[in-house]
Amino acid sequence: MKVLVSDPLSDVGIEILQESPDIKVDVNTGLTAEELKGIIGQYDALVIRSATRVTADIIEKAQNLKVIGRAGIGLDNIDIPAASKRGVVVMNTPEGNTITAAEHTIAMIMSLSRNIPQATASLKAGKWEKKKFEGWEIFNKTLGIIGVGRIGRLVAERAKGLLMKVIAYDPYIKPETIEKLDLEPVSFDELLRRSDYITIHTPITAETTNMINKKTISRMKQGAMLINCARGDIVNEDDLYDALKSGHLAGAALDVFSIEPPGKTKLMNLPNFICTPHLGASTREAQDKVSKDIAEQIVDYLIYGSVKNAVNVPSISPELINILRPYAVLAERMGSLQTQLVDSAILEVHLNYFGMVANYDVTPLTTATLKGLLTPILRDEVNYVNAPLIAAEREIRVVESKTKTSEDFSSLIKLTVKTSEGDKIVSGTIFGNKFLRIVRINDFHLEAIPEGHNLFINNVDKPGVIGKITSTLGKHQVNISRMAVGEEKQKKQNVIFLATNVTANDEVLEILRDLEDVYSVRRIEL
Repeated sequence: MKVLVSDPLSDVGIEILQESPDIKVDVNTGLTAEELKGIIGQYDALVIRSATRVTADIIEKAQNLKVIGRAGIGLDNIDIPAASKRGVVVMNTPEGNTITAAEHTIAMIMSLSRNIPQATASLKAGKWEKKKFEGWEIFNKTLGIIGVGRIGRLVAERAKGLLMKVIAYDPYIKPETIEKLDLEPVSFDELLRRSDYITIHTPITAETTNMINKKTISRMKQGAMLINCARGDIVNEDDLYDALKSGHLAGAALDVFSIEPPGKTKLMNLPNFICTPHLGASTREAQDKVSKDIAEQIVDYLIYGSVKNAVNVPSISPELINILRPYAVLAERMGSLQTQLVDSAILEVHLNYFGMVANYDVTPLTTATLKGLLTPILRDEVNYVNAPLIAAEREIRVVESKTKTSEDFSSLIKLTVKTSEGDKIVSGTIFGNKFLRIVRINDFHLEAIPEGHNLFINNVDKPGVIGKITSTLGKHQVNISRMAVGEEKQKKQNVIFLATNVTANDEVLEILRDLEDVYSVRRIEL
């Protein structure tokens, strides 16, 4: 077995690979895409960090590749659909940098409060400007945390140790669970209004992109400070500049940017702005841990066939893989669809398996469902191994049931999600051996293919409405590739599940929502 390490990796990981029997390791960093294409065909495994981009073209040349290992969390540099299509397992190490990311956040809060970078530069320039760099105490100040995942929770623990008051906003975690963490759950608006410091710990999603903008900044307390060690596109940097320049915000600290490296941006000219070059995971301990973890995962997979922290392959026995894998893909997409349909925290998940599929061990399918439910919220932090654990941490109750008969289909999976707003139902099946279909969404029965860019539209069932919707999309260069319609005759309503060639932007969504006889429009990515 041959392993290529194409990005710098800590020695501890290299040694684990080198000491493993039947594994030959080549460390070849700094390769161009063409150079990687030229040699990738001879390797069984590829280990990367953030520099190597594993595109569909590279995967196509990787005839022997069995596994790609990312030493870290982020997977934006890997074409996961292309890897899945070729049967290549993609693994990451989601827990390696949680502590160091939390500590970096605290370091940024302290540095921002006491003007440490500015004062250091001044003193090194031969100046002594004590009055200029007067700072703020963080004692008894209110810290607002957006996103109470693992890193957010660690930040909260450390902030409470510094005797800060901590409030938290996370729409995907029920308030009682946040309270059990000894945190005060608040709405997004209340967090903006009350916080002296705001720190962000969410992945980049359609909902979090541009979350911190001119409008939301205007609702922040005068003199508040903003810290972002999560993802760059969450904060609108132009709007942040205006708020710092005007004095509405007293300071900001960014470890991440919308474009990296950002170059010399106008933010860099502001005295109340500090930054670091994406150092959230950059400690020796964190790099050793992710290096060790990915090396052990690669060895376990190549030598023993053990899958850990895979993001595209559920753990199914070889005997059942051909039968259950299509259902695992279906279950994951049903879970993702449900999360994108609900507006509040998920309290319970009920999975009902009907027909032939009920004859098998459905544990992998339940795990796949949970991964699908959590991925729109946590992105690359969730995989097939940790999904049940994260669900348990968030106190999501999971209930399974099996019925070996099914009235309408040979097999059917019914997923009911309970939220504070009521129950939401999605049912799905497999046509033939591999064709995935959604056949029910709440009270509407339809036949939709769960993949790609989609719009889910609820409208009045009357002539001309669908025509207005399709013509609006056409005017904005959004092409419709498929359409499924479900009807509820008593309420005189339709739902339309539209597949589009591109992701419809926010402007198009607002125009659709303003159309007469359209109740709601949601963007669904599957």
